[in-house]
Amino acid sequence: MERVQIYDTTLRDGMQSEGVSFSLADKLLVARRLDETGLDYIEGGYAAASPKEMEFFKQVKKLGLEHAKVAAFGSTRRADSTAADDASLKAILACRTPAATLVGKTWDMHVREVLRCSLEKNLAICAESVKFLKSKRKEVIFDAEHFFDGFKNNPKYAMKVLAAAADAGAKALVLCETNGGCLPDEVAEITGQVCSEFAGLTVGIHTHNDCDCAVASTLAAVSAGARHVQGTINGLGERVGNANLCTIIPNLALKMNYELLSNEKIKSLTELSRFVFEIANMAPVTNMPYVGESAFAHKAGLHVDAIRKNKRTYEHIEPSDVGNERRFLISELSGSSNILAQLEKKKLANDRPLARRILKVVQDLENEGYQFEAAEASFDIIVKKAMGKYKPSFKLEKYHVNVEKSADGDIVTEATVKLAVDGVVEHVVSEGDGPVNALDGALRKSLEPFYPNIRDMKLIDYKVRVVNALAGTAARVRVIIESRDQNSLWGTVGVSENIIEASWKALVDSVEYKILKDAE
Repeated sequence: MERVQIYDTTLRDGMQSEGVSFSLADKLLVARRLDETGLDYIEGGYAAASPKEMEFFKQVKKLGLEHAKVAAFGSTRRADSTAADDASLKAILACRTPAATLVGKTWDMHVREVLRCSLEKNLAICAESVKFLKSKRKEVIFDAEHFFDGFKNNPKYAMKVLAAAADAGAKALVLCETNGGCLPDEVAEITGQVCSEFAGLTVGIHTHNDCDCAVASTLAAVSAGARHVQGTINGLGERVGNANLCTIIPNLALKMNYELLSNEKIKSLTELSRFVFEIANMAPVTNMPYVGESAFAHKAGLHVDAIRKNKRTYEHIEPSDVGNERRFLISELSGSSNILAQLEKKKLANDRPLARRILKVVQDLENEGYQFEAAEASFDIIVKKAMGKYKPSFKLEKYHVNVEKSADGDIVTEATVKLAVDGVVEHVVSEGDGPVNALDGALRKSLEPFYPNIRDMKLIDYKVRVVNALAGTAARVRVIIESRDQNSLWGTVGVSENIIEASWKALVDSVEYKILKDAE
């Protein structure tokens, strides 16, 4: 097995994603998790960009990272400066990291029109910058910006830039597919030529996803000889993103048999992906390969029937290999196999008559507008009802919601809930930011004396969708609520022509599921 280095640039390139802004605390949390995953390099940021970036490099030393080398990123010296006086290079040194990553121009068009200097001067700039950092005992990684476009336009010059960096002491030459416009066969062919020319050095690959080929191009480059891979978690990055390490790592390790991370570390990829999405305040991409919630989700009845007999029929790897799990979706496309698969997952009896009863209930409810793909907790309650094992946690007597808007524009929402638990009546009122928030507050206040564990749960997402749009304002709406506690996450659903009633149904299922789950 040949070794491939994994270099993560989530904290620099990933931060260039639209809408992503990591705080200093965020960056430190991500760095710790990346190190725990066993990655080789963590690019901490552009050293000269801001005080926050510099503070990160000071604070990251206190984390005691065990595996990853931290790299400070910067550009080659300015054309009108010496290496010793250049602000970017001085900032890299101030970071006191073991590795330094320098980006240099390799496309002659960029040299002339962006740097506005001669081609020969750019060669000197790259060489002097690498040599300066090397003299300060830095491991220098040279990012050859726009290398593939530069090579296609002027191959001799692009290779001269690499040679200048190599001769000056660069440890790795990273070929950057900066505009993301090359196809994998081009990347493979050019990478192969570079690996042949610089056989004694590590050649790396850094791709962007503008043609949706970043992962494929990275794998092609590795097949052609690259042994250093740069990318980001979840493919975060400028424009449409960078190469996604959550896909690249399992492909290289599980499909191409390269040595990367231990099997146990690869099993943490799903958790890592969701952690970074959470820190970035982004909704996870459900259909992401390997780590997405839908990566091993099966909906068609024929597929589920086959999966139950042999997992290899519709899965290319075992979900647990990357820390994910198999899911069987319940919908109008379901057959009894889907229901049986869910019952097996819940360790219930393989009862076909029960499965048919549940399927009939599901199909009737879906005809009304229900959907259970994102509401497994509501489905779990349906199963318990069908088995005769469901006991309501409370009996509702009535609820009331009032919304008032004053002349000065202030809005006050108030909900009153009257219910009984084992004959004990609770009648409470709660204010909220809206009717659902107020109802949630009143329901909780009513039930917490009897079920104190519901204090641990919180509503984290709320979605509304019109089911039959042609009915206009009289249309049914489907409300999906996502809730979580310290140990798990669950979804519930409610449908009604009245949005408050639909929300109430979903809220009740969410609370009921929490109570039943804790009791079990």
